[in-house]
Amino acid sequence: MDYEFKEKIRKLKERDLVDYLESIGYKPTRIRGNDYWYLSPLRDENSASFKVDRKNNCWFDHGMHIGGNLIDFAIRFHKCTVGEFMKMANENYFLFHQDTAREKKIVETPENKVEIITDRFITRYPLLKYLNERRIDREIASHYCREVTFRIGEKEYYGIGMQNDSGAWEIRNPYMKVASYPKDITTIRNGQDSVNVFEGFFNFLSYETIMKARPELKHDYVILNTLGMFERARPFMESHTHKNLFLDNGKGGDNYTRFALELELGYTDLRALYKNHGDLNDWLQHFGRPPAKSKGLKQ
Repeated sequence: MDYEFKEKIRKLKERDLVDYLESIGYKPTRIRGNDYWYLSPLRDENSASFKVDRKNNCWFDHGMHIGGNLIDFAIRFHKCTVGEFMKMANENYFLFHQDTAREKKIVETPENKVEIITDRFITRYPLLKYLNERRIDREIASHYCREVTFRIGEKEYYGIGMQNDSGAWEIRNPYMKVASYPKDITTIRNGQDSVNVFEGFFNFLSYETIMKARPELKHDYVILNTLGMFERARPFMESHTHKNLFLDNGKGGDNYTRFALELELGYTDLRALYKNHGDLNDWLQHFGRPPAKSKGLKQ
């Protein structure tokens, strides 16, 4: 490991965690002295249990019982290796630099979190490359999504955005995931008696990519955008006879899938299709295309 690389790691570890979290779209829900509490960026939750100790510049997720420094957080958040994160940092100025004169005051009102500037057809090369890396068909992405330019504080960013039913945006790019307010579900109505349920829109895009060759297999769709929206989505889901659950393979997905099945209202768990992967997009990235036998996806 050369000196320059060690210096970059040292600088990243010294980067203020509160400032870094704000730069990727997360602000604390409450502040108590040096303790900054957040809804966990690493999972879905309704009560803040992710704490940053600003004095010691470290974090701890009480729901997952893990913590560490900025790099420990980043490799979990971005699902990457240290080397891959360092490459991201080389390509993104804000990871290594921060305006020390910037006002530290946190504006906690949700409406001020993300300011949408423009939305347009997806054309930027980094976003097209990102879609390719996630194995998402560009035509599918362009049909449902837009290239969104947005502002957080004084800085502007751009990403791939999909609107929810309230007209706000869920936005993703290779380095951050953010959402404008109000938070809501996203429904796609095709007049069908079956509905497919996804946590995030990249899993929905993955499904559409997989099934692109079978346009005759139509469903309605709901994207929760966070598991906390499950109850909000129930009237729409339960207006359908068949309810196909494509939730993530994790504690949250396990809990909500179990809850839905116990309702005995026609919910079906289809996660066995990607049981060895975190979610449907993770499976798609590994296989690149659906396997020859994909009967479960045809329901």
